[in-house]
Amino acid sequence: MKRIMRWLANLGVVLALAAGLAVWIALPWFGVLAVAAVLAAWLLLSRRGQQTLAVASVGVSSLPQRWGASSVIVVGIAGVVGVLVAMLAMGEGFKATLNRTGNETTAIILRGGSQAETNSVITRDQVPLIGQLDGIARSRDGRPLVSPELSQVVSLVTRADGTDANAQLRGVGAMAWELRPQVRIVEGRRFEPGRRELVVGRGAREQYVGLEVGRTLELANQPWTVVGVFESGDSHESELWADAEVLGPTYQRTAFQSVTVKLDGKRGLARLKAAMAADPRLKLDVETTRHYYNKQSAGLTRLIQILGTVVGAIMAVGAVFGALNTMYAAVAARAREIATLRAIGFRGLPVVVAVMLETMLLALLGGLIGALLAWLVFNGYTASTLSGNFSQVVFQFQVGPELVWTGLKWALGIGLVGGLFPALRAARLPVTEALRAA
Repeated sequence: MKRIMRWLANLGVVLALAAGLAVWIALPWFGVLAVAAVLAAWLLLSRRGQQTLAVASVGVSSLPQRWGASSVIVVGIAGVVGVLVAMLAMGEGFKATLNRTGNETTAIILRGGSQAETNSVITRDQVPLIGQLDGIARSRDGRPLVSPELSQVVSLVTRADGTDANAQLRGVGAMAWELRPQVRIVEGRRFEPGRRELVVGRGAREQYVGLEVGRTLELANQPWTVVGVFESGDSHESELWADAEVLGPTYQRTAFQSVTVKLDGKRGLARLKAAMAADPRLKLDVETTRHYYNKQSAGLTRLIQILGTVVGAIMAVGAVFGALNTMYAAVAARAREIATLRAIGFRGLPVVVAVMLETMLLALLGGLIGALLAWLVFNGYTASTLSGNFSQVVFQFQVGPELVWTGLKWALGIGLVGGLFPALRAARLPVTEALRAA
């Protein structure tokens, strides 16, 4: 019967721990501050809290004597946090790059039902019809701000390892520069309409071989000259741009894939949708470019987050076992000390909380080290990955305060799990048995 009761008690502890961890992971920063404030008030103002501080101070003061064993917790948790933050920083950097690409003042038009440019077709006779629709802004000379575009994947040699990789060659219309004012030529000049000339994003130039100004590329068995380099601070920096009217015939394209337009005011999108729905010749969809690029980043960002969480969880299990072994050994080494404290009137709660505070202090130190290493090594690190168009997008890892905060919550969660069961053992240790064993 006692075994069943003990088993049920342990099961209750595990279930409560699992629920507590779920709440802890979901807790916002102000919730954590509230928990910390309540704990600090209890430690300072209550009798048992002061007893807890006394027991914890003894344990913390003895850390230098057992630093070798304690470093297992610190190093293990630092590794978990470092890997987790680095993985999530990759997803955040990719998401931020694509999110910066679009805005609410421009819209992209695709064939009805298309999810990306790669599976969209807009015929040439539809482009003039689109330009006459209500909701599209016009330039000073009265021309609609419309850029019919096509996307072509080309194979280029990477600088990193000399292998072939996909790059996105975008054919744009004459209005593309006005539609994307963030695109700035930083070296050379723009391509001239009607000529086989390219301008390349700075990220693409750093990623691939042979994209310096003045170099000639052979694309579709035709020579193309690189005449300029541009910056945009978004995913367009991973692209090569050319005149769509020249690029289309080169690759035997008789249609476009998308049309980017400038919206006329806040109601521009609604007016454009209404006008498009009223014309039976236009079976097309339209959405803001911000919404479009947010959708393009969502799938890969979610995959990276899932992978990062799974890898972090697997490493966290190892760190928890390391913490358990270390704290069990610490409790065993301090058996006489804990028994003496309980013999002179210290209750089980102060002992439990003191052991857990000691473990979570080590966990916090490991979390800070892991987050710092992730920030030093990966923040601003340039990488590339495949986009929705199956071409490489150059982006930078972003280690921000939110990711550091996530890593620290994971560290403290590991410390909570790793310290709870040794703490319970210390509180349940019979006084006479502990004194006799010591």
